[in-house]
Amino acid sequence: MKPTERRVGYGTAIGYGVTDLFGGGAFAVIGTWLLFFYTTYCGLSVLEAGSIFAIARVIDAILSPIMGYITDNFANTWLGKKFGRRRFFLLISAPMMFLYALVWVTDMSYWYYLGTYLSIELLSAMVLVPWETLSSEMTNRFSERTRLSGVRMICSQLGGLLAVSIPGVIMQFTGKDNPMTYTYTGIIFACIFCLAVFTTWMCTWEAKDVREEFEPEPLGARSGNLWHHLKSLVLDLLSSFKIRMFRQHIIIYIFSFTALDVFGAVFTYYVVYGLHLDASAVSGYLTVAALASVPSTFGFMMLLEKMNMTPSGALRLAYGIIFCVLAFLFYVYITEMAVSVLLFSGVFAVFGFARAGLYYIPWNIYSFIPDVDEIVTKKRREGIFAGVMVLTRKSTVALAIMLIGIVLQESGFVKGQGVQPDSALDAIIGLLVFATAALLAVSFYMTFKFKLTRETHKMLIQEVARLKLGGNLQDCTPECQKVIKDLTGYQYQEVWGGRATHKAVRNEIAAG
Repeated sequence: MKPTERRVGYGTAIGYGVTDLFGGGAFAVIGTWLLFFYTTYCGLSVLEAGSIFAIARVIDAILSPIMGYITDNFANTWLGKKFGRRRFFLLISAPMMFLYALVWVTDMSYWYYLGTYLSIELLSAMVLVPWETLSSEMTNRFSERTRLSGVRMICSQLGGLLAVSIPGVIMQFTGKDNPMTYTYTGIIFACIFCLAVFTTWMCTWEAKDVREEFEPEPLGARSGNLWHHLKSLVLDLLSSFKIRMFRQHIIIYIFSFTALDVFGAVFTYYVVYGLHLDASAVSGYLTVAALASVPSTFGFMMLLEKMNMTPSGALRLAYGIIFCVLAFLFYVYITEMAVSVLLFSGVFAVFGFARAGLYYIPWNIYSFIPDVDEIVTKKRREGIFAGVMVLTRKSTVALAIMLIGIVLQESGFVKGQGVQPDSALDAIIGLLVFATAALLAVSFYMTFKFKLTRETHKMLIQEVARLKLGGNLQDCTPECQKVIKDLTGYQYQEVWGGRATHKAVRNEIAAG
């Protein structure tokens, strides 16, 4: 992709990033409160509630990649040419955000809750998949992409802050055990999400020329019947995992975010049934963590940009802190130690710092993946990568909640009961501490294999630019060849017109 002439300042970055109030806030509310809401106020068992998330995952496994494929090719339609292949979906999704309020209504049937949750899954795919691609389309400058990623993650942390603080504030007026707390929460968030998505539509742009002139479309590509498009979708989806950096990144991303999903979903039960505190304490401690996460995201931006810390090193710092917090929570539980509010708040402020890095760094890395893919395929495929990323993110939060529901059900957890059996308490602490730690350990290990740094990315971009200008493959330095192999998983001779590129072209022709 050619460098864009428009520059990305902080005003534009904020306009782009506010949509992550939805991306971060909507699923933070779901991850923290929805299972508790379903089982406490809606008459659902933990198994019924978990099945809603499981069904949604099956549908979303198809929906998000399809959305990525559609946005990659939507420019060929009349609507895409007029409104943009990405931003068109933001425009039509903004008023649909009010569907979010319908999720938080009590005394409805199982099928109502299933239908409303599925509508949010569809809406999130329509928004998040095209929106994720815009950071790569708006600029290819390292500093500007870092700015876009940083600001969007600050907005995501603000969304998380609102997710845990708004219910706590509403509880002060409605009471701690009033289900209307969650209904009002849904209405407020629906209004916020509508304004955020519309703001992003107004403040962003797309690359005018997303397919380079040196790489013509294969004969019959991106046209034809439904069967052709389904085959193209599957081939694009599978080929994304052939990029070594993307495989490593997905492992880090899935296990890190699933760990926090487990932590967030079980923490309410830990506080209410393990520490014998009320639900407002959950909101208070998580609010402290969310408040700390906002400036901490900027701190991690500075670690990467000014102090030149590698993404892997910054992630290991975040993981180490979270391991310590988990050990503290386990110690408090087994010793039944009385902990002051001040100390608990301090621990969660530190946790918020680490969580900010864990959230920010994988999404910052994501914006550079299409650059690595480009040297292999000679194409810009932001949409398909965004589809996979959104799919995995939504899958982890719902899969985690579903599995937690199964574990609690099997451990003897009784919905609506103030005192739980020891087996249920053991399951809660096992999920909160040991399951979370095990998932983070996988990501911690993978950081030692991950090779993307500022220097390796710069070398990659320079090599792509050199080749676009007609440079010879033979002139690439051995150091650069090693970098490209480390990032792509292919020998240098296989990329940019080599075996790997030809295979990608043949796959498109076969799909046609």
